[in-house]
Amino acid sequence: MTILVIAEHDAESIKAATLNTVAAAAVVATLTHTEIHVMVAGHNVSNAANAAAKIAGVAKVLVADAAQLADGLAENVEATVLNIAKGYSHILVPATAYGKNIAPRIAAKLDVAQISDITAVDSADTFERPIYAGNAIATVQSSDSIKVLTVRATGFDAVAAECGSASIEKIEAAADAGVSQFVSREVTKLNRPELTSAKIIVSGGRGLGSAENYAKVLEPLADKLQAALGASRAAVDAGFAPNDYQVGQTGKIVAPQLYIAIGISGAIQHLAGMKGSKVIVAINKDEEAPIFGVADYGLVGDLFTLVPELTAAI
Repeated sequence: MTILVIAEHDAESIKAATLNTVAAAAVVATLTHTEIHVMVAGHNVSNAANAAAKIAGVAKVLVADAAQLADGLAENVEATVLNIAKGYSHILVPATAYGKNIAPRIAAKLDVAQISDITAVDSADTFERPIYAGNAIATVQSSDSIKVLTVRATGFDAVAAECGSASIEKIEAAADAGVSQFVSREVTKLNRPELTSAKIIVSGGRGLGSAENYAKVLEPLADKLQAALGASRAAVDAGFAPNDYQVGQTGKIVAPQLYIAIGISGAIQHLAGMKGSKVIVAINKDEEAPIFGVADYGLVGDLFTLVPELTAAI
């Protein structure tokens, strides 16, 4: 049996989380001595398909190109996957909004259990996933003939995007299910690195006090470090930063090389989203703040004094 990865893409390029998902698939492929296929579903996706063919470790790219797949409607993508699903032992998708929309539908139609948010592969049928906001790791074994998995990108190092030479094969797209329709999409345009793929993140919390302070204190530091901006849920709920910036259990899961938490107390929900970071720096006036429990470096003091001093020193 073979392994199938469903690619997330924008019709022109492959999203970064797909590379991490292929990395998870590569572990399974090594254990089972099988190959990896990547499915690209959409409309006018030849560029994305060519990019998928260059991903390291991929043997074949399956392209479903049809108008009804243009907007990534879950029902149509799911039906297209089901046309070929029986030929695969494992179906993997990134644990992103896109993947979480598709995988449960596939699992339900196949009458198998979905294993969500895996961070490690122990064997072909046994996987690890975080529970209780990341405070415990569950080891889950599945006896289903087809394993449907969503992959937490921060759990696997991305494979190379440019050294593969997979073949490309066209497959038939399922007919329009007709149960949903695309209305509109608002795409956030960033002048900074995307949060989930950034190597450095400067993140702010309730301690900043206002949206004005968030911008005034954090943006100069992020500019110097060429970093992405993040925020705690408290900061987002207070209107300091947009929802796209939220890091945590109900936001985005990140694992950058450097995470600078400024004015963030360290609620368990926030820690669940960032404690996989390689180096964590915390700046907070409360020396008892939980964030210092996971920080590699901590600075206790007034952030309105310390952060500008740090920015000036860089």
